[in-house]
Amino acid sequence: MSALVELDGISKYYGNIRALEGVSLEVHAGEITCVLGDNGAGKSTLIKIIAGLHRHDAGTFSIEGGTTTLNSPREALDRGIATVYQDLAVVPLMPVWRNFFLGSEPTKGAGLFKRLDVRTMRETTRSELLRMGIDLRDVDQPIGTLSGGERQCVAIARAVYFGAKVLVLDEPTAALGVKQSGVVLKYVAAARDAGLGVVLITHNPHHAYLVGDRFVLLKRGVMAASHSKDSVTLDELTRQMAGGSELEDLRHELERAPAPAHLGGHDVKEPPAADGP
Repeated sequence: MSALVELDGISKYYGNIRALEGVSLEVHAGEITCVLGDNGAGKSTLIKIIAGLHRHDAGTFSIEGGTTTLNSPREALDRGIATVYQDLAVVPLMPVWRNFFLGSEPTKGAGLFKRLDVRTMRETTRSELLRMGIDLRDVDQPIGTLSGGERQCVAIARAVYFGAKVLVLDEPTAALGVKQSGVVLKYVAAARDAGLGVVLITHNPHHAYLVGDRFVLLKRGVMAASHSKDSVTLDELTRQMAGGSELEDLRHELERAPAPAHLGGHDVKEPPAADGP
């Protein structure tokens, strides 16, 4: 079965600046592909290519086996790729149900009598959130009153409802505590279990290993490693993410060198006192 999304040797340049070079990954239905890397590793550029914001300069981008180039986020959505960014595009003072349908509101009536179908939006939002295991007290409350984890979960449920096949999540746990991070990862797994292919962008190998099936490590725009879950341990993934051999080299460089013998013990003489005025 072909991958929902496959990138093969993808590169992106901004003038003489290499943002990405030779990056490959696969996204399969019912699996989570984790992309790990520190700031400046190229994660944001990779997201923008998959989301249709930027076009790649080299390599091949395939959706369900067909080579393509996405020209806009709308085209990506039409092809079933939904991206949830770290700074969620929500209107804090609007209710949860209004944000759930933002930009895709159902209507009823025609002509001068055409109006928003508020009842359908309320009921659909409540039922879709429940289907994902999210039990909100009140879908009429402003979405800004929800926790960061709850807002991420609403965005995931929205993508599932609107027919996404591939869900790209940009650092969904970056600004969250341990408990809220666990809540979000639970719903990331729920999206996977609903048959979506998930791309989880993160700098946290512990979160990635909890839910991931495949792991791609980026360093300064190039692919440093690619693993399936059964081929790498959490310790090894963490070591590679942290720099591995680079950290070992740095440790040797920073080790305190032994003091020269002529500076040791009683051989060191105090400098003469300065003359008084």
